[in-house]
Amino acid sequence: MKHLWRALFFVLVLGAFMPSRSTAQGTLSQPGGGQGAGLQLGQNFPNPVSQDTRIPFVIGDPQGCTDSGRLHRVSLRIYNLLAQLVAVPLLQGGGNDAGGEPLDGVQLTCSQYLAYWDGKNSQSGEDVASGIYLYRLEMDGKVVVKKMIVRK
Repeated sequence: MKHLWRALFFVLVLGAFMPSRSTAQGTLSQPGGGQGAGLQLGQNFPNPVSQDTRIPFVIGDPQGCTDSGRLHRVSLRIYNLLAQLVAVPLLQGGGNDAGGEPLDGVQLTCSQYLAYWDGKNSQSGEDVASGIYLYRLEMDGKVVVKKMIVRK
């Protein structure tokens, strides 16, 4: 009976982070990719993660951005499968000078960006355990989620 409850909890957690199957499946190499207008989340690399990783994402359409001065509120967070916040990655370059800033409510313009995560829990500072983690990109209320594997 315990396993049944655990399985049910696991499904509910995944459902909360993944609003629809098509939203979470696109990649940067597939334009549009079912990710919603103006928001693309790439697969982290390397995956599986052994020490640190990078997460590519795109805000707007950098080639044809009609309103290049418009700022979007962007957050990127990493969660474990219990829906507990593990870390907030750092912004690594892009169209503005916000490099190294935690991606938590950051104002960004249309461009391609790269986030960096050192594989550590932001609260304890210790390396996270091996397992599956979810990373969730939110821009102006639109959400895209992908999973990564950490192998230590």
